[in-house]
Amino acid sequence: MPSVRAVGDRVEELLDLYGEGLARIAGLLRVRDPALLDELAGDGLLAGLLVLHDLHPHDAGTRVRLALDRLGTDAEFLGVDDGVARVRVARGRGCGAAAADALLETAVLDAAPELTGVELTEPAALFQIGMGPPPGWGPAAEGRAS
Repeated sequence: MPSVRAVGDRVEELLDLYGEGLARIAGLLRVRDPALLDELAGDGLLAGLLVLHDLHPHDAGTRVRLALDRLGTDAEFLGVDDGVARVRVARGRGCGAAAADALLETAVLDAAPELTGVELTEPAALFQIGMGPPPGWGPAAEGRAS
């Protein structure tokens, strides 16, 4: 019976063989038919194989942006820091927010499985700064309303 190490070595050799084969296919497509390579990369299984062998035609950021666009959310991809995707989500924190967060995180990690995590942030609150209260606001307005 082969040792665990020997089996591991054979598996690694097999992965290298498949990776080299995929690299040659991707190289030919990149030159002869880039649109077909993009189409293949859009398939979930093939995209995973291309990412596994560092052959995907799109970087992680592009894949994350495309995944967020497909979801049709108002989420904005901010970038990747130390393997973690940062996504700004402009929405309330009501019912269903946890489920929406989980859906976004799953979509991002499915699109870029090499990432280690997803950080969801909300936009900072904006306050209008002016020279005084807006018209009709404050005690003077309350006195006129009676």
